Amino acid sequence: MKYIKDYKEGDRISEIYLCKHKQSAVTKNGKAYDSIVLQDRTGTIDGKIWDPNSAGIGEFGSLDYIEVFGEVTSFQGALQVTIKRVRLCHEGEYDPSDYLPVSEKNIDEMYAELLTFIDSIENEYLKELLNGFFRKDESFASMFRQSSAAKTVHHGFVGGLLEHTLGVTKLCEYYSKTYPILNRDLLLTAAMCHDIGKTREISRFPENDYTDEGQLLGHIVMGSEMVGEKARDIQGFPKGLEGELKHCILSHHGEYEFGSPKKPALAEAVALNFADNTDAKLQTFTEILKGAKGNDWLGYNRLFESNVRKTRMK
Repeated sequence: MKYIKDYKEGDRISEIYLCKHKQSAVTKNGKAYDSIVLQDRTGTIDGKIWDPNSAGIGEFGSLDYIEVFGEVTSFQGALQVTIKRVRLCHEGEYDPSDYLPVSEKNIDEMYAELLTFIDSIENEYLKELLNGFFRKDESFASMFRQSSAAKTVHHGFVGGLLEHTLGVTKLCEYYSKTYPILNRDLLLTAAMCHDIGKTREISRFPENDYTDEGQLLGHIVMGSEMVGEKARDIQGFPKGLEGELKHCILSHHGEYEFGSPKKPALAEAVALNFADNTDAKLQTFTEILKGAKGNDWLGYNRLFESNVRKTRMK
């Protein structure tokens, strides 16, 4: 199988891909066409079917696996596929693992490392809350291990939520050792819980899209609610501690314009905001560099609001 990341202009395609998205459209001249997004584990590429009614274009829809025959072209500096024929594929013709982006890190090892952080928590209430999510709630744990951390932007792959959460937790562990004012138990618990709402906000792969609840409430509010639900099941859970943990979750994006219902008011909330931002942005840059070809300058990136460039190592 030839992966999307390896395509170049002029290549001819006769491969099976996941149709991530399909949409019918009309040109300015009134001609109907189909715009689709093809996906494999290495990424996505846009495709165009300029005559949806032509012979060889089979019936298919979003999230179907299809065999695509066509040619790689370039439009406005980006590669896309001009599709000549499509065949709907059936189960057994493909291996789903070839079509889902997956963390390059071992999911089992990352999860085991996260559990060691839970074991290190001294506060009995926070430890019980964390174990309630990550050890006792099998449905949550399964979803957490398989979820992405975002639809796009950063960690948008199977295991991405776990990888991001572990990265943020490690940064918070460093902060707690460096700045004595920080309550380590609260900070690390907040780090491990800060994005748990994404297990409800974003659906599982291959869809990996926003749920109705996710669109209406968002992962920050849902994460705070999930913590409240779990805390209510723990006899004697201190209300003040619950409030501080919820505050860290509600303020972890730092600014109102970035989706935070609250701005950080605790030192732990400030630390969590910086750890989350650091891990997200450096992973974004990592993914930009992985997809880069040739030039040192990689173009404008809206997250960084800047043209970005590879570092010259010599």
